[in-house]
Amino acid sequence: MYNFAKERYAAQGVSTEDALAKLDTIPISIHCWQGDDVRGFEQEDASLSGGIQSTGNHPGRAASADELRKHMEKAISQIPGPAKVNLHAIYGDVKGVERNAIESSHFQAWVDWAKNQKVGLDFNPTLFAHEKSSDGLTLSHPDKNIREYWIEHCKRSRQISAYFGEQLGQDSVCNVWVGDGFKDVPADRLTPRINLKNSLDEIFAKPLNGNIDAVESKLFGIGVESYTVGSHEFYMGYAMQKQMALCLDAGHFHPTEYISDKISAISLFVPKILLHVSRPVRWDSDHVVTLDTELITIAQELIRHNLLNRVHVGLDFFDGSIDRIYAWTIGTRNLRKALLIALLEPYEPLKEAEKHFDFTKRLLMLEEHKNLPWQIVWEEYCERKNVPVSLI
Repeated sequence: MYNFAKERYAAQGVSTEDALAKLDTIPISIHCWQGDDVRGFEQEDASLSGGIQSTGNHPGRAASADELRKHMEKAISQIPGPAKVNLHAIYGDVKGVERNAIESSHFQAWVDWAKNQKVGLDFNPTLFAHEKSSDGLTLSHPDKNIREYWIEHCKRSRQISAYFGEQLGQDSVCNVWVGDGFKDVPADRLTPRINLKNSLDEIFAKPLNGNIDAVESKLFGIGVESYTVGSHEFYMGYAMQKQMALCLDAGHFHPTEYISDKISAISLFVPKILLHVSRPVRWDSDHVVTLDTELITIAQELIRHNLLNRVHVGLDFFDGSIDRIYAWTIGTRNLRKALLIALLEPYEPLKEAEKHFDFTKRLLMLEEHKNLPWQIVWEEYCERKNVPVSLI
């Protein structure tokens, strides 16, 4: 069957072997917080705040870091291709540790585990679900003492990220997202943004080897429906000015906006892009990624425009209504399937037809491409990587 598929694609000028080789060089960063509904391990009965929530009561939520790592091992064993694991600051050995006092030693167990699993690590400061974020503001807070608390937390998070990069031999992405905002319309939209910019300037003042800095916007959150300090325009301008990575989260925009349409535009102005691939349903609901049109289009944008060396691909969803290990497995496999479909596309003929305004041929090729047997190539890849072809 694979030889049949190989011949079909060769007739279109596509090498399946080249596609599989390329696919095997793309790491996907798997987010740890799907495994425990974004609770972390600071305290026994942690609850979410900051405009986000995980819903559902399916049994099996990880109750400790050791259990979370075991669950992630199970998921990774069913996902073909290279992986990274994306951590939030609340997932280390941090019980009783203030967030402005975290150190790399609190995450040594994750580093040791990552070496054993041959995966990389990414990192995120956690600026929600804390008494010092209860006003809905952190890095933009009018109280200088609260801002300094979170600034120190972010500085230490960057140092931990750099430690990951040093220990694991691959750069770690440290992504700063804050849910700062107001439930109702503010009188002063500017001052919180001045505070946020000044806080970020201090956080990012010193470059760190092994660490890649990223900033992430959001449209709104529960409890901050009317005004978000770190809007898309704010962070797009900041990332361009500082020439740092900009994070595009699939759920952090208006319902009719798609990040697939933003990738090529943003790529002209920032050196790197971080993707948080999710599936919003009516709002930023972070459903498990399915193999839908937007997912495939995101992958096509990366492959068509040769952006893989500048784009870091990660996931961000959390669904407590289904088995959490399967949530990781299904979502990550779907993202890798989308990348394979994009790699198997005969892009040059498509571009040539478009260049000559032959839109009939372009449409015909796009539709006929859907009939090519990418599933057979996917099954071949799974067999070569010794993972299940089917999860059923």
